[in-house]
Amino acid sequence: MFKVNYKDLRLSFNEFHNVSDKDMPEYGEYCLLELKNGDYTAGSWNPDDYRSKKSTSGKFIRGTADTVGSDEVERWHSLERYDLTECLEDEEIDLINLGPKNEGVRSAQFKGFKSFADKKNPKQEQFCLLIMNDGSLAAGRWNKWRNEPGGAFIYAPALSSHGWDEVWAWTPLSTDQFFAMELERENEKKRERKLNKNPSADPELFRYGMDINVYYEKALERLREEFYWATLTMMKKHTPVWQIVPLHGKYVFGQIEKNYYDDSDIVTPWTEGTTADEFIDFLYGYTHDTVKRCNPEERFKLGTDINVYLEKAFNNVKKDYRWLDKKMLKNSWRYDIRKVEGDLEFVRKYRNESRYSVYDVESAERFIECLEYDYRSAALHANETVASYAPEFGHISLHGWNLESYVFCKLQSGDYKVSVTAGDRTAGGSRDFFITPYCFEAKTYEEFLDRYLQIVPDYSFGLGKNELLPDEDLKKFLGY
Repeated sequence: MFKVNYKDLRLSFNEFHNVSDKDMPEYGEYCLLELKNGDYTAGSWNPDDYRSKKSTSGKFIRGTADTVGSDEVERWHSLERYDLTECLEDEEIDLINLGPKNEGVRSAQFKGFKSFADKKNPKQEQFCLLIMNDGSLAAGRWNKWRNEPGGAFIYAPALSSHGWDEVWAWTPLSTDQFFAMELERENEKKRERKLNKNPSADPELFRYGMDINVYYEKALERLREEFYWATLTMMKKHTPVWQIVPLHGKYVFGQIEKNYYDDSDIVTPWTEGTTADEFIDFLYGYTHDTVKRCNPEERFKLGTDINVYLEKAFNNVKKDYRWLDKKMLKNSWRYDIRKVEGDLEFVRKYRNESRYSVYDVESAERFIECLEYDYRSAALHANETVASYAPEFGHISLHGWNLESYVFCKLQSGDYKVSVTAGDRTAGGSRDFFITPYCFEAKTYEEFLDRYLQIVPDYSFGLGKNELLPDEDLKKFLGY
């Protein structure tokens, strides 16, 4: 690696271009930017009129939904046109001039470089100037990876980034609104931790003490007047569960959820009353419907042998999916009925997972329906496509999604399915529909379509009778 001591290194940028002179970078060129308020940041040039080199109207892109308007920029300096490798291999160097240092030339100097090799990380959302391992220059906004060491510098849309292991040294650029917001959030977390070291407790709110289960159990007594089967475990299926937690220096009844970005706790306090008895009344209502749907007589009306449910679902699916074999289910879900915290539950795990998780359904019928869905998916997955036909269609928009693909498939078993794909600018999804034998019992192609469109309705998936009926190739493909 490079021999220069990055701790003593200074970079002097001496070739700034003035925006006021209509001297702009090439389209897409990544630049160091001096803003009109004296701050420094960086971004790639994206003019409103990419055909005009003299156009100063546009923006510098720093990352996803992160731009600087050209009207905020005083000067720019290319970051792409330099290779520092030769200089960085000379251990005597502590200043590198980027461009000639002449009298009267506008320059900017950066120092205070740090390295990941010393286990130094930027602060979250901090925008930094980077010296890369290949000797080039770059910049980006630091985002630490969740639940693991390391991170990346975001520098362009779609979360394009420089990985931490690509960077030799970095130094912060100026504080911007995103970093300032992150600093304030961190300061707020520090203030909250300080306040919560010795929280106070309202005697009216915590009349029955500081054990949350006492409040749940008092609500449970009322629930058992209606539902003899009610248990504390059933009540706590309604998540998030309530806890007694400190917030702003006071104990509250609250729900805790994890912040997706940093795993910190987000506390939502109960605000619908001021006394312990009001909270117990609330808990009763909050968990009422959850407990109601846990009636064991409804859920386990076929008994507690899981094989009874599995066999019933298998036989139901086998009526239409005639090729279904139990060997096809080996890579699907595994199901059982087990006691979890004292209550009988349907549980499941996927393939090679080591632990079962609760599969919360309100009735035996609903559980069997879920089994049937899994079995149908497994059956279709095991039945290979041997021929396909895609009807032609123009632009079709469905509730904000665009129809991308609509393909009829003949399966190895001689049956048929249709595969539909739709999406928008950022997301999409595909779904397969089995065309049941009932559809093919129709005497005419038109009658077939009437039955088929009950499975794949035109108002949901874009193609209807008007489009499919005239298609003679499709009619032939389907055997009519």
